[in-house]
Amino acid sequence: MVPFAGWEMPVQYEGIIPENRAVREKLGVFDISHMGQVFVSSDTVGVAASWLDSILTNNVARLDVGQGQYTLLLNETGGVIDDLIVYRQTENDYFLVVNASMVDKDVDWMQAKLPESDVTLGNRSSEFAGLAVQGPAAVTAFQTMFGESARLPERFCMATLTTPDGDVIICRTGYTGEDGFELFCAAASGPDWWQRCTVAGATPAGLGARDSLRLEKCYPLNGNDLSPDRTPLEAGLAFAVDLHKPDFVGRETLIRQKTKGLHRRLVAIKQTGKSPPPRPGYLVLSGDEEVGILSSGGVSPNLGCGISMAYIASGHNKPGTPLEIEIRGKRFSAEVVKKPFI
Repeated sequence: MVPFAGWEMPVQYEGIIPENRAVREKLGVFDISHMGQVFVSSDTVGVAASWLDSILTNNVARLDVGQGQYTLLLNETGGVIDDLIVYRQTENDYFLVVNASMVDKDVDWMQAKLPESDVTLGNRSSEFAGLAVQGPAAVTAFQTMFGESARLPERFCMATLTTPDGDVIICRTGYTGEDGFELFCAAASGPDWWQRCTVAGATPAGLGARDSLRLEKCYPLNGNDLSPDRTPLEAGLAFAVDLHKPDFVGRETLIRQKTKGLHRRLVAIKQTGKSPPPRPGYLVLSGDEEVGILSSGGVSPNLGCGISMAYIASGHNKPGTPLEIEIRGKRFSAEVVKKPFI
């Protein structure tokens, strides 16, 4: 157990490698009760969506009821405050899932941008427990938990289910690259739903497995790969940015970067020889030139080698480019590879 964003979180139960493989091969369950739940609503059709579109990078107005999208909250200079998922619950109501360490900052930032009337912002994070059920057996587990006739929402969609133990919000998103769903329930019901997940065949998994799984798929981690001094374009997240929208916070910087080009990009780096595990903060070199610093790094249980991500300078960031990682004063060979690792 380790402290994380004000919570005590499990790094591992049985071990990082078996937990990683359980998710890749069958099913795992993660406690994500630390994630934040924020609700936005309006009494007037289109007003909440219009406001969200003014502060988020993706196009909220395109969402139908029940649909969700990955998006980002930026500062005035285009840097990433947080990455999050926004779902449209009803015609005028939206549900945002935000990172644990950023709940207060996100809410304060959004609160400062609220119009004077007709948009309500509510931070209800303390009311919910959350579980992420991930792996190829997710659909079977869902039916075991909710009945044979139960149907998971489509990918990047959500639904509210009524159960004898209260309503639960089911989202089908994930942070591992596998199929699965997130279950948000009343905080007091969290332990009971956890037990139901394990009875349905899910292996408990901790932060260690979660980090290795997301890194194998090159999913960025806010605070490591995403930060206030890096834009989503530099991070390779252009798919979550709609520059055709007339305006949103940080747009001018992104327009300028798209026009003039990027000096650095977040790339995937794979160790090409035997080496100690790469870790965040290690230097990346090309000859005698320092070309970047690792933002994420570790050993892939599925590849059996070191993998990492870093913002690498232009001229050194194309797949196939040889690099070296400095680990404990020694250099180890690596190369830029195409995302994702697996």
